[in-house]
Amino acid sequence: MKLTVVFLVLSHAFSLLAQHRLSDSPPSLPKLLSQREQMNVREQWLRKRLGTLLLPMMKRHGIEMWIVVNEEFHSDPVTEHIVPPIPIVGRRDVFIFIDRGGRIERIAMVRYDEERLKNHYRMVMPARDKFGEELRKIVDERNPKTIALNMGGTRGQQSGLTHDGYRFLVDALGSENEKKFVSAASFLTEFFDTRLPEELAHYEKAVLATDVITRRAFSNAVIKPGVTTVGDVRWWMMQQVNNLGLSIWFQPDLRIQRRRTETGTTGPFLSTANEAEVLRRGDLIHVDFGLNYMGLSTDWQKHGYILKPGERDAPAGLKAALKNTNRLQDIMFSVARVGMTGTEVYQQTMAEVKKQGIEAMIYSHPIGTHGHGLGPSIDFRGLVGGGGNKILPGSYMSIELNTSTKVPEWGGQKVTIMAEDDAVMTPTGYRFIRPRQTAFYLIR
Repeated sequence: MKLTVVFLVLSHAFSLLAQHRLSDSPPSLPKLLSQREQMNVREQWLRKRLGTLLLPMMKRHGIEMWIVVNEEFHSDPVTEHIVPPIPIVGRRDVFIFIDRGGRIERIAMVRYDEERLKNHYRMVMPARDKFGEELRKIVDERNPKTIALNMGGTRGQQSGLTHDGYRFLVDALGSENEKKFVSAASFLTEFFDTRLPEELAHYEKAVLATDVITRRAFSNAVIKPGVTTVGDVRWWMMQQVNNLGLSIWFQPDLRIQRRRTETGTTGPFLSTANEAEVLRRGDLIHVDFGLNYMGLSTDWQKHGYILKPGERDAPAGLKAALKNTNRLQDIMFSVARVGMTGTEVYQQTMAEVKKQGIEAMIYSHPIGTHGHGLGPSIDFRGLVGGGGNKILPGSYMSIELNTSTKVPEWGGQKVTIMAEDDAVMTPTGYRFIRPRQTAFYLIR
């Protein structure tokens, strides 16, 4: 009888251990499309964006003609999103969009013949010394009231026209057409913040890949306490992205919080750790990481805890701190809806946070085409970050925020729990693309 009881107890213990290990195991990497498959899918998106969405956008912003000038080795950030995902390497290429009433006329003035570009544009290939003359002819024949240029914005995506590119347009088109020049900044905000429904399934794979790499990085598969450095983890993550044939849009940043140790700050945020810093037992570690796939970017912040000898879990005070950050996420999600401005969401969320006595900071930003996208930032910096823009249906937001909480086990030391998760705006509010972090990743 005693042996049976012991056997049952041990079986239950092993079952719990197996479940614990299973829950710690990251999901598998998604199957990503080949380069050719990516090209074909992205061309379908481009055809829809230029053929269906562009005309009403231009009309809403009072634009009759939009001209994008691309310089070799100094590409306009817009260019890669108005052409198939191919290099544009002419000395100077010009893309022209004209409102023709019920359709958009699209012309590509380029130096090199490109088969896939013909799927989306009428190709015009004048001699180098006739380039400006041909452009003037096109513009004068259409005689638009407004000519939008990528200038005058507060962000790089809106201000890709170079000084030399502007001078080229003035010299080619003349002073009368120059009077028609207007900024495309507000138009570009809508253009870049508008997501196609069919993009979501592929974005979910991008976020899943980000999640998997992060979980593996914050595990004993990569980290050996007392040996592994911050640089070891950072470069391991970048190598995984490279192995998948993907790219990063910023280097992974790691932060370390330790008992009785001042982490330091850079501006209003905790400072990142030096690459030579060795990860120790008892460290609360944090990573900020994002990658690019299918022309879409991800952004991801998660925490791991390196167990001290004898520990099986993070201290209760640290877990309570994480719950405060989860609570902040819940409050924001209860507030944010389509049509609200980023500032409205921020103000209403912070009002409730203060009532609940949580020390919080919010700096969420649009994401998708760019890691730091154009659109309605939900941010303590307000209008500077685009807070006056409205949330569009189906748009993506990187829910980036933190809370600070005193941890009894650390002698009342304040600990900051930073979270960042990509989300999509649905008819009932934001939905996380992947489940958020509700427990620390444990390194044994």
